[in-house]
Amino acid sequence: MDILMHRWRLDTESTVPPFEQVRLRILDLASSGDLAVGTKLPSVRALATDLGVAANTVARAYRELEQAGIVLTAGRSGTAIASGGDKIAAQVAEAAEAFAAVVRELGVSHAKALRILTAALERS
Repeated sequence: MDILMHRWRLDTESTVPPFEQVRLRILDLASSGDLAVGTKLPSVRALATDLGVAANTVARAYRELEQAGIVLTAGRSGTAIASGGDKIAAQVAEAAEAFAAVVRELGVSHAKALRILTAALERS
């Protein structure tokens, strides 16, 4: 699929595993609307070939996206985007609420909580 590969390649020097790079790329495109709900993704084998990785790498990315409700796999019909930005935003908001509750419960300052969050995001 052209949109998946447009001005993007796996970073072989990255500490982020290839399956995670693929997962994040699809997640970014789905949340931005560049991959609309219903858009069919390439087969695992086709995308793996295009990226130069093992089929299991793409299969794991698709599996994790399916578990998160972002894609839906329908056997021979393939894998398609099931959810866009609304579900993603809702999941992030839910995680943020949980983080905020822990911060409040432990009495961590806003500034320190933001530093901790920023460091966690930068490690990802």
